[in-house]
Amino acid sequence: MVEMRKPMPISEAVTKVMEFSKTGGTEFLSIEACDGRRLAEPIITGHPVPPFDKSPYDGFAFYSGDTEHASTEYSVEFEVVEHVGAGQVPKKILTKNQATRIMTGAQIPDGADCVAMFEICKEFERNGKAHISIKRTMKPDQNVIRKGSEIEQGIELVAKGTTINPGVKALLATFGYKHVHVVKKPVVGIFATGTELLDVGDELEPGKIRNSNAYMVMSQIKRAGGEPLYFGKLVDEFESSFESIKDKLESVDFLITTGGVSVGDFDLMPAIYEKLHAKVLFNKVAMRPGSVTTVATVGGKLLFGLSGNPSACYVGFELFVRPILQSYLFNEKPYLKRTQAILVDDFPKPNPFTRFVRGTIFIENGQVSVRLAGIDKSNVVTSLAFANGLMVLPGGTRGYTKGSQVDVLWLDDSQGQDTF
Repeated sequence: MVEMRKPMPISEAVTKVMEFSKTGGTEFLSIEACDGRRLAEPIITGHPVPPFDKSPYDGFAFYSGDTEHASTEYSVEFEVVEHVGAGQVPKKILTKNQATRIMTGAQIPDGADCVAMFEICKEFERNGKAHISIKRTMKPDQNVIRKGSEIEQGIELVAKGTTINPGVKALLATFGYKHVHVVKKPVVGIFATGTELLDVGDELEPGKIRNSNAYMVMSQIKRAGGEPLYFGKLVDEFESSFESIKDKLESVDFLITTGGVSVGDFDLMPAIYEKLHAKVLFNKVAMRPGSVTTVATVGGKLLFGLSGNPSACYVGFELFVRPILQSYLFNEKPYLKRTQAILVDDFPKPNPFTRFVRGTIFIENGQVSVRLAGIDKSNVVTSLAFANGLMVLPGGTRGYTKGSQVDVLWLDDSQGQDTF
């Protein structure tokens, strides 16, 4: 007898999965090895930036008040008493009408409050000593980068959960983080189910297809910040499939199977969940593609049963697996970013359930637009290569025409949002 499944609303299904959110453990990595990882601690400014008053130009540092009477008709003279380069500490405390020759990035000497660039100063010698003259007034703090003007000490500059990109790496180095705590990547196991599956390098045989889902999902896991662990294929035989899944559960944080979640004679996952004593959160979702997406939990771990159809598998991962992995990685905005876009193609297909259509999002003349990435069927794989977003077409609609406004989910966006 065929099992009758009641479809669950998408938002309710997402909520049920996210109720099992947990944050991962941490590890201590060197600054050289932490690229692309998520911070498990905030970056705190250990000192002000800059840590001292410094010069933004090559020139001369002196007290601005000494130029009070300077003009185009009257020049003010200074004795140059020291030469300070970047990385050097001034030793002289300047007094009236004394100046320090200073290089870009060097520390401002005590007694000075401005820097005059070389171009506006005239250099000369008198009695064997270096001097300058200037014919304009200078103001306090003119051409001086003050201590702490960029950031003060003790400020949380980057929140935990932030991905370490080149800019964050620069901050780690600036504040002396030779090592940093990062979140351990969630280990996600993958089984591909189906006797019909061939390995990538196999020649095609009648009735068989190459296994694309496993490699696609592994790539999605990496994009979501996880560590994929591919366990191979499961043939359509219950006991061996059950033992394989049971054996690998302990070695992963999450487990994904592709295929075998429908109600056909060879779809074994429902029976495997039952024998594992897993609690099924849902086994049908009111969506297209991927309506048979199933999620269960056993021993505190989530098991994701994704469709065997490539596009349905892909969508199921992005909607249900990606957010829980992002949450594991301390990301407080775990969901795909959603915005509106103008549809540039007709999409006449009616939508009894909410449909996620593979699309190519682009920006032209400041307008966010989206076009179909290719054929929109759950078994189609070719359109996935050109999809950088998913159009969200609500259930109960009878198709859309060119020029319609639609919601889109951005697949390549790393910022995300805090609600589904």
